[in-house]
Amino acid sequence: MPSTHPAHQRLLAIETSTDALSVALGTGEPGAPLWQRSGPGGAQASGTLLPMVRSLLLEAGWSLDTLAAVVFGRGPGSFTGLRTACSVAQGLAYGVQGLGRAGGLPVLPVDTLLALAEEARQARMDAGQPLPGAIVALLDARMGEVYVAPYACHAGGPAGLTPLAPARLCTPADLPAYLQERTPGERLLAGNVFEMDALAALAGQRHPALPTAAALLRLAPGLLAAGHAVAAQDALPLYVRDKVAQTTAERESIRLAAEAGA
Repeated sequence: MPSTHPAHQRLLAIETSTDALSVALGTGEPGAPLWQRSGPGGAQASGTLLPMVRSLLLEAGWSLDTLAAVVFGRGPGSFTGLRTACSVAQGLAYGVQGLGRAGGLPVLPVDTLLALAEEARQARMDAGQPLPGAIVALLDARMGEVYVAPYACHAGGPAGLTPLAPARLCTPADLPAYLQERTPGERLLAGNVFEMDALAALAGQRHPALPTAAALLRLAPGLLAAGHAVAAQDALPLYVRDKVAQTTAERESIRLAAEAGA
């Protein structure tokens, strides 16, 4: 059934930074209707993302030109996924120029690790569990490394996450000292890295999670109000790592170092 929510509240969110793809439509307000789809990400995202968007718009009874903004997970994450989300967000934003929206729609890039932390925070609240003092968002960065960002956590809606440090790339060996310095108290580890043997001894409760489009929607109203939306041409991915593969020499060096430390 079509929604009657005002057009200025309507948002489309796209998250393709991991092996899971998700898309959501809604206002981001608590208790508001939410339409969402999910599926395989990675290389498949480019072929399924636009059909998902069209399906959701049809289900909600909304047209693209009535949206307030397009929200996307800007990274860090999969290089291919981030480029897909950014290019689709830009294309959709530009696509309404012929429908009376001069300059297109605003685009809101949101940090992937913030969305991951929000997904874990909301899951704890939905389960009636106490919130930790900090949530550490961890995503598998491949090549034996992780993307990490710590957030102070408190009640009060999605605004209850405050960054304690920027997103960065980290080796498992460096992670304990890094987190002890920034989150010395109770922490919740949230992410998709817990099968890594090198993180088995990492202190903190664990919550398997991925960033989602629904989490992006919950974060969007506050970020829009704070002025974080940009014009489509200014929307860029956040890579953190500037390379996607190691050289043969680098792989050999890492292997020898691991053997020496065994």
